[in-house]
Amino acid sequence: MENNIRGAIFDMDGLLIDTEKLYLKYWKQAAAEYGYTMLDEHVFAIRSLARKYSIPKLKGIFGNEFPTEDIRKRRTELINEDIEKNGIQVKKGMRELLSFLKENNIRTAVATATNRERTTLYLRKINAENLFDSIICGDMVENGKPQPDIYLTAAECLELPANMCAAFEDSPNGIKSAHAAGCKAIMIPDLTQPDDEIIPLLSAVYPDLEAAKDFFR
Repeated sequence: MENNIRGAIFDMDGLLIDTEKLYLKYWKQAAAEYGYTMLDEHVFAIRSLARKYSIPKLKGIFGNEFPTEDIRKRRTELINEDIEKNGIQVKKGMRELLSFLKENNIRTAVATATNRERTTLYLRKINAENLFDSIICGDMVENGKPQPDIYLTAAECLELPANMCAAFEDSPNGIKSAHAAGCKAIMIPDLTQPDDEIIPLLSAVYPDLEAAKDFFR
């Protein structure tokens, strides 16, 4: 690790909490209810993608008549029902890594494409709302992932230059955002492994968050 890293910025879904599997399941279910066959690859393509980018992406796949907002609303209802029934599972090593970073005076932030309302709900449900120095959500920046705005904003909130921050992501769109901001992009794969397009952008890959302690040693 480069010893000038003083900040750690985290994506949320699929990285801190095991919710990407819910997005995968319920995007497909909601689309099916409206008569569309949504495949895994379609959901993967919009992971961490800001709404202003995901809407044209989906309409490009399914056509201009694709009722993106209606399906998204139904997807959210299904996710909320699942979480209300089953809770939210924390990803392996989250609390251990955050404790380690605090002990080593590394500032922390969340940078998620999810909006403020749901971000607050999810972090409260896992008792993690107060574990971070700053929380930046998708509706707090003009241009969401894969643009660099959210990581630049998070670094600014931590009062650090982006190149002194490690950025943890599980999705290609998130990695693109972190790298474009100048952060050290670290991938913790969830639903997909890094591909040939993403590998050159990465500073490290770890199997889980606890293993990522090694980046700071």
